[in-house]
Amino acid sequence: MVSRETIRENLSSCLIDTSGLGLPGVRRGKVRDSYDLGDRILLITTDRQSAFDRVLASVPFKGQVLNQVSAFWFDATKDIVPNHVLSVPDPCATLARKCSVFPVEFIVRGYLTGSTSTSAWTLYSKGERSICGNILPDGMEKNQKFPEPIITPTTKSDMHDESITPRGIVSSGLMTEEEWERASSASVSLFRRGVEMAAANGLILVDTKYEMGTDAEGRLVLVDEIHTPDSSRYWLAGSYRERLEKGMEPENIDKEFLRLWFRDNCDPYADEELPSAPEELVVELSYRYIRLYEMITGLEFQPASGRDPLGRLRENLASII
Repeated sequence: MVSRETIRENLSSCLIDTSGLGLPGVRRGKVRDSYDLGDRILLITTDRQSAFDRVLASVPFKGQVLNQVSAFWFDATKDIVPNHVLSVPDPCATLARKCSVFPVEFIVRGYLTGSTSTSAWTLYSKGERSICGNILPDGMEKNQKFPEPIITPTTKSDMHDESITPRGIVSSGLMTEEEWERASSASVSLFRRGVEMAAANGLILVDTKYEMGTDAEGRLVLVDEIHTPDSSRYWLAGSYRERLEKGMEPENIDKEFLRLWFRDNCDPYADEELPSAPEELVVELSYRYIRLYEMITGLEFQPASGRDPLGRLRENLASII
């Protein structure tokens, strides 16, 4: 396991901006930078940390963890739905097939939880019982498991994702009914596989998001990322039941504690400038990302070599670009 001291030593070596690569067709997301290479897309996962639709900090080794965790899950779920991966030429990069991506994120939830203004628990605690077309019963408690996973889709946006119902998706022309049925069914199957594999490693996969599209032949394809600490919430299974009975928050192994810190110290939705994340929280988050990688994959994390991530990327991508 990488030590916290090693993480601290790499705080100034984060991959934040990939524009120095000089590649064409750039699209900068909150965490990933993508480059259009014709019939292929190059996805570079940076160390930027986002929440509340904003970049909050830079976390050492985060991009590598996300990219390699996704590669692991893409391989472990390719029997459920094909994915866009062609190769992983760098610890932080994935070369993928270009697909026509649905403008919808498929959010699958196994538990009634969350802290953001649009989370299932926040809405439920305010009295809402119909969430994205899902009718929830009265009397549920925070962090309680749903009888069956629910899907709470959102429309994709560079600014702020908006919740929507399946009926709204079809009626607005974002997807056909057949596309929704195929993609939503695949989402639940992917989630069940994730839950099963996470449980075998002492984890609870609480909720996650999937992105899908179609390839040139019209086949459904899983894209972007899968079951990473950025797209998913994980709890430690061993203490979940006891902590739930005591009214305590589950032990988590994701970025929720950083979201909670910002929520407690500012208004992350309204404040123009946000405070800097404390160094110890950034180090702890990196440590948790790495720990999750090792718990999920069963492999020891090997930090990418060198203090010049752009130089390493340029060398590893030379044969592609």
